[in-house]
Amino acid sequence: MSDSPALEVIGLTRGYGGKLAVDGLSFEVQRGEVLGLLGPNGAGKTTTLRSIAGVLPMQEGQVHIAGHDLVSDPVGAKRSTAWVPDDPRPFDALTVNEHMLFSARMYRIEDGVGRSRELLERFELSSQRDTLGSALSRGMRQKLALAQAWLTRPRVMLLDEPLTGLDPRGIRSARAAIAAAAAEGCAVVLSSHQLDSVAALADRLLILQRGKEVFAGTMDEARALQGEGDLEEWFLAATDEGSEAAECTQD
Repeated sequence: MSDSPALEVIGLTRGYGGKLAVDGLSFEVQRGEVLGLLGPNGAGKTTTLRSIAGVLPMQEGQVHIAGHDLVSDPVGAKRSTAWVPDDPRPFDALTVNEHMLFSARMYRIEDGVGRSRELLERFELSSQRDTLGSALSRGMRQKLALAQAWLTRPRVMLLDEPLTGLDPRGIRSARAAIAAAAAEGCAVVLSSHQLDSVAALADRLLILQRGKEVFAGTMDEARALQGEGDLEEWFLAATDEGSEAAECTQD
C-alpha cells in the first residue's frame, strides 16, 4: 500500500439545482506532493474540496484517503484528513487555546498540550491564546484553523484559500508550514487565487473550468505552455476567464 496515492478521486460528480458543479473529476495526489487546485470563481474548487472532506455527501464517484473509502469507511478517511475551509468559523465561546485542546482530545493526540503550544507559536497565536473565537479577526481565524489542521498530523490536507486574510508575515509562515508538511509526507491540495504562492509550493497543477479539468500536469509542463507570458496570463487563457461568466454559482 506504500505505493498507492494518499488521495485518489475517481469520477467525482456533484450538481446543484440541475447544474453540475463538478463533472466526472478524477485525480490522484501522492504522499509528499502539493497539488495546486486552480480555477475561476464557479469552477468547482470548493465543491470538490468539500466533497473530498466529507462535508458534502457523495452523489457520484469515489474518494479514497490513505486507503480508506470515504463512503464505506468515513471515520478512517476523515481521521486521515485535515480540512481548512475558505472562511473558518470557530466556536464563539471557546478561546484559541481551548479550541486546540478540544481538537487534541477529539483526535486523541498524545501530548496535546505541548503540541498545541508549539503550533500556537508557529502560527503566531501565542498572544491570542486566551482570546474568544467571537473576537478573532479573519486572519486570526485563518491561523487558528491552520494550527488545528496541523495538530493531527494528517495524511491528506485540504486547504481552501488558506492565505486569505493573512498579513505578509502570516503568509510566509503558512507557506513554510505547507512546504514542511509536504516534506514530512503529507499530501496537500492547495486551492488559492494567489498564483505566486501556488507556483512556489505546488508540484503539480489541476485547473478546473465549469467543474471539468482543463489542465493537469507538473509545474514544468505548465511553464512550458506559458511561452513568453507569465502564469497569470496563461491561467486566464486556459480558463477563458473574462470572455464569459461562470455558469455555476458554487465555487
